[in-house]
Amino acid sequence: MVRYSDELIEEIKNSNDIVDVISQYVILKRSGRNFFGLCPFHKEKSPSFSVSPDKQIFHCFGCGVGGNVIHFVSKIENINFRETIELLANRANITLPTLSYNYEDDRKAMLKAKVYEINEIAAKFYHENLYKPTSKVAQEYIKKRKLDNRTLKSFLIGYSGNFDELYKLLKSKGFKDEEILASSLVNRADNGVFIDRFRKRLMIPIQDTTGRFIAFGGRVLDDSKPKYINSPENIVYSKGRNLFGLNIAKKGDTKRIIIVEGYMDAISLYQRGITNVVASLGTALTEQQGRLLRKNSEQVIIGYDADGAGQAATLRGMDILQNMGCDIRVLQIYGAKDPDEFIIKYGPERFQKCVDSAISLVEFKVKILKQGLNLDNVNDKIKFLNEIAKILSKVDNKIENEVYIEKISKEYGISKEAIYAEVNKLIYDKKSDKKILERNPVKAYIKKENTTKVDEAIIKREKLVIYILVNYPKESFAKIKDTILVQDIKDEINKKIISKIYEQYSSGQIGDIISLFEEEEIVNYLSGIMAEDFEIVDLNKCIEDLLNTYNKEKLLTTRNDIIKKLEDTSNMTEEEIKDLEKRLNDVILRLAKVK
Repeated sequence: MVRYSDELIEEIKNSNDIVDVISQYVILKRSGRNFFGLCPFHKEKSPSFSVSPDKQIFHCFGCGVGGNVIHFVSKIENINFRETIELLANRANITLPTLSYNYEDDRKAMLKAKVYEINEIAAKFYHENLYKPTSKVAQEYIKKRKLDNRTLKSFLIGYSGNFDELYKLLKSKGFKDEEILASSLVNRADNGVFIDRFRKRLMIPIQDTTGRFIAFGGRVLDDSKPKYINSPENIVYSKGRNLFGLNIAKKGDTKRIIIVEGYMDAISLYQRGITNVVASLGTALTEQQGRLLRKNSEQVIIGYDADGAGQAATLRGMDILQNMGCDIRVLQIYGAKDPDEFIIKYGPERFQKCVDSAISLVEFKVKILKQGLNLDNVNDKIKFLNEIAKILSKVDNKIENEVYIEKISKEYGISKEAIYAEVNKLIYDKKSDKKILERNPVKAYIKKENTTKVDEAIIKREKLVIYILVNYPKESFAKIKDTILVQDIKDEINKKIISKIYEQYSSGQIGDIISLFEEEEIVNYLSGIMAEDFEIVDLNKCIEDLLNTYNKEKLLTTRNDIIKKLEDTSNMTEEEIKDLEKRLNDVILRLAKVK
């Protein structure tokens, strides 16, 4: 398989500033030369996720994950190296060369490409089918829902025929059974007969953010069950990693995005002029979907159904989005069970007013809390105060906290002092927990133990050598390479890293060392070294001290070896003894000169 050149990969990395890229997924705040935020790869309350604009690396001091912009995107999007390069190239408007694939080398990539092609053909086939005289039942449903041609074209809504129409079409276009089955659009019965999965249903294609067709939802047009059939997860589709309608919403203003539960909610709102709307795909909001929202919008309005299940889903979704630093609001609608019914019943202007007056995370949680309590009851009122304090203790913004306390105090007849006292007690407890964590920090990287135990001081010194070589290659390499040899390095991972650095620099290539390693363990370990602050005040003095230390250790080892040999000279000639004594004297003199 033809691979992208090192020069092209370097250009793509240089064109995608790591702070800009990671800011699309994580709220970052500057602290000194670096940026910090909550790690997206493990749950934490205090930011330990560091991004260095100078070094173009990230590293979490909590879970130990790290690397460059390619490592980050690959990990957070859960995509392979080639897909990551394509995504970053597209972001930077860099045209990639066409790669030729060997079927055996990249069978999975070829199969995915075929499934994307099949899905697109199917979407267009279903859409064209909708306008045929044989699709009257679907056309009647479209009229009833008052969906116009613009909406039908935007979402490429269609209609599936009977039995095996799609299968025959795909076979006529030369697709193999393996490829057709991989799309999940066709099933094979026990008797070997191929049958279309979707039959006599309104077809709603699902596209990813790049516009590729990845799945379908099929709605029944009578009272039969199930009401919806959806594509199962397959080689190109993971429902927890996508949002229905995001590819369309992105064409307009997405500073604010409304997320609803179902396809028809999103389509109905779009039909009536609310175009900044997406739908979760039949699942509770996932972290991956949260990242998509965080990446594409400044504010998220959750518009799930008003029933108990909808409220529970709203709470789960809000917690996920809050952990990602999203500005979250909750849509409050009355007189209808969902956004679709509301906008049909009351119109887009009234719906937009509800959007504009959507309540905050704190207000929604207080509202839900109140529903299960009788505030005329003393015990319930005490419980209410305690739960409110827990909610407010998680609000970091002091001004925001003060506004909520003022409002809750007036609305529920609880003194501000009582609320402040409970909130402050919880905040103090959280800070105490933080201090305990700081006294017992999580290791900044995970490394397999060596079979031979290496002293921590030696490991730290070797890490300093790596740090200097990586960050100051021109100033350090020529001075270090002849004194600190690869065989002088005791720790196995440090030895592997320094060996690779020497090999790379000796060939005249001074670039991104972290990209030379494929092992996640080494990438995380190396990013930890690069992110560490060794507090080097004088680089030349630091290098000189390191070289003196290694020179002194080598001389001491040589001296001790000679002394050991001189302890038993019975089998030596007089000339051999004199030679050892001369060498010992020379070593002692050189040791005296070492600072």
